[in-house]
Amino acid sequence: MMRRLAPALALLLVLSGCGGASTGSDGKLSVVTAFYPLQFISERVGGDVVSVSNLTKPGAEPHDVELNARQVGEITDADLVVYLSGFQPAVDDAVKQNGGDHAFDAASSIELLSAAEADEHAHEGEEAHAEESTGGTDPHFWLDPTRLATVAGQVAVKLGEADPDNAAAFQSRAKELQDELQNLDGEFKTGLKSCERHELVTSHTAFHYLADRYGLTQIGITGIDPEAEPSPQRLAAVAEEAKEHGATTIFFETLVSPKVAETLAREVGAQTAVLDPLEGLSDENADYFSVMRANLTALTKALGCES
Repeated sequence: MMRRLAPALALLLVLSGCGGASTGSDGKLSVVTAFYPLQFISERVGGDVVSVSNLTKPGAEPHDVELNARQVGEITDADLVVYLSGFQPAVDDAVKQNGGDHAFDAASSIELLSAAEADEHAHEGEEAHAEESTGGTDPHFWLDPTRLATVAGQVAVKLGEADPDNAAAFQSRAKELQDELQNLDGEFKTGLKSCERHELVTSHTAFHYLADRYGLTQIGITGIDPEAEPSPQRLAAVAEEAKEHGATTIFFETLVSPKVAETLAREVGAQTAVLDPLEGLSDENADYFSVMRANLTALTKALGCES
């Protein structure tokens, strides 16, 4: 009997002597993130002592993500879960049931804009759907680099709480990232300062934060939900506004079909171009900064901005 108990007792002694954060099989702090922008800042702040996974597969549309049993297990076992409440219902449910004691909600550290204001061109029924599907707020905060910088700072705090020995390093990397995001903000302010047009016609209203930050007006073909079908009344209204403002470009995005944007562009005599809401990456060689700078280039060309 004692011979059979010895290994178990030895393991118990080892575990009782361990302190601080738990780690994965690779010895790193385990961080689970809900979608790409949160993955990006967690990797940048965490560095090589953190192992980061993403619940939304590359190329997938994150709004309607469904989790399998393995992913729910990752949430349960993680040292930290970084998510955005109200954006992905399946993630919200899994965090509530399995990760509430080690989860960080990005929405808790910033002010989110109203979904109704982001979707100001919607009809009454579409506004109600936007309110219902997002809890009344617009989730796309990361398209404002200054808001993403704030969330990155809070991720550093949460990582430091999970791993106090590396807290100073987390803070240092967060400051470096925040400086880069501040520089990016400056590039957008300069690039969009003097433009012929300020109306941004997009396939769905994901760009409220960008428009709000840089003095643009967003006109969305569909609302907050990228999978929603625009009503004939909405299409007609957007076409009329696009013509009124002399829009030369109708923007579509990488993870959603461009067909409606292309149809509208033909109707108003405009071209189409990509404006990426950065909900996920379609190019493995890209990152947040490269996509945002590509967005800036597309905007300055479409809006007739002085270089």
